[in-house]
Amino acid sequence: MGKVPDSPCSIARSLGVLGERWTFLILREAWTGATRFSEFRKALGVAPDVLTERLNTLVEHGVMRKVPYQEPGERARSSYALTSAGQDLTVLLAALQQWGDEHLPWPDGPAAILRRVDGTDRPVHVGFIDDEGHEVDRDKVTLIRTAAYPVRA
Repeated sequence: MGKVPDSPCSIARSLGVLGERWTFLILREAWTGATRFSEFRKALGVAPDVLTERLNTLVEHGVMRKVPYQEPGERARSSYALTSAGQDLTVLLAALQQWGDEHLPWPDGPAAILRRVDGTDRPVHVGFIDDEGHEVDRDKVTLIRTAAYPVRA
């Protein structure tokens, strides 16, 4: 299972749960509607044991939840749904996609997934928003270390 480090750093703790490549690809598939083990497996081509381990980690840490289902004549199984915490990762996935679109563009054309305002063709982007709802240029954002931040030797 994903081990969350004992660290005051939110990035380090988050990477303990999310820091593997397959995790982000599983989340991408969930973001676009996959819910069943077989759907994740088919879309990603990931080994079943790796997929099981990654899904279990996401469930253990509240990113996804298991939802039981049963097809007629089949055994009961679990599907996987994003929780509120998992849905909050949509911004992170979109930021990764936005970065890749800009810095690692696909040579054969546009991105495989487009970000649009629901019901329109208006594109959206990820950015910093202040407490009054205004977008802030990234050059105007300052990161401030607190007393909890580890001191380097």
